[in-house]
Amino acid sequence: MPLEMNREVFITCAVTGAGDTTGKSGHVPITPKEIAVSAIDAARAGAAVVHCHVRNPETGAAARDLELYREVTDRIRSADIDVVLNLTAGMGGDLVFGNVEAPFPYNHDGTDMAGATERVAHVAECLPEICTLDCGTMNFSLGDYVMTNTPSMLREMARQMTALGVRPEIEAFDTGHLWFAKQLVEEGLIEDPVLIQLCMGIPWGAPDDLNTFMAMVNNVPKRWTFSAFSIGRNALAYPAAAVLAGGNVRVGLEDNLYAGKGQLATNAQLVEKAVGVIEGMGAKVIGPDAVREKLKLRKR
Repeated sequence: MPLEMNREVFITCAVTGAGDTTGKSGHVPITPKEIAVSAIDAARAGAAVVHCHVRNPETGAAARDLELYREVTDRIRSADIDVVLNLTAGMGGDLVFGNVEAPFPYNHDGTDMAGATERVAHVAECLPEICTLDCGTMNFSLGDYVMTNTPSMLREMARQMTALGVRPEIEAFDTGHLWFAKQLVEEGLIEDPVLIQLCMGIPWGAPDDLNTFMAMVNNVPKRWTFSAFSIGRNALAYPAAAVLAGGNVRVGLEDNLYAGKGQLATNAQLVEKAVGVIEGMGAKVIGPDAVREKLKLRKR
């Protein structure tokens, strides 16, 4: 497929994530107030969409407490700047096996498995415009942890999201996830316009080399809207790759902590760097109203 550069690009800022990053940078927001302030700052810097997890305010560990989501949501919505709210629905599918000789009983430290309705309870409570749907199971990073999303679970979560009027953002970590995403659309569980995020460079999903990236892009139906990011050292270069391939951009402290070698970044700084890349390529950064029109979002 020939490259078709995107000339009107929206930026998503992934504000905090669920990873063990809070001890690595003091800029990673933890409390609902910190997460909301960082999201608002990212919006002021040019992000049209903010993608939010929540964390335990005392420990910084990943959480899925309804009250935390409600506080983050209310703070962002009451800000003096507009932004599209995207909440994760990836929590509740974390399975850590015992060890290589005795996988069961599973390890309770780190395992967090919940049913479909519980996994989208905060989505039903807060009604964001977008929420994520991790479209497959994957050996995720190190040890005995598996990110678990069965076909039946994904079908039910997609059905509930669509019934709530919330646009799923399909998270694809490998080509098989794209394959199943197409199946969900074919079954009518996800409606047009379809939004997909290509998640590159995350062990052990799709590596972030350009050949693999273009294989992912070439498996995205032309009528879908996609965005892309890479974690770690290639994160700063991926906005250029995403735009050149016809997509949109995601940056943020969920994916990358640095604005340069040894330079810890804020979310706003990462967005500013992405704006510079996009505009330097001759493209335009679009805002939340244009994103809503493009994706037919329902503003709450």
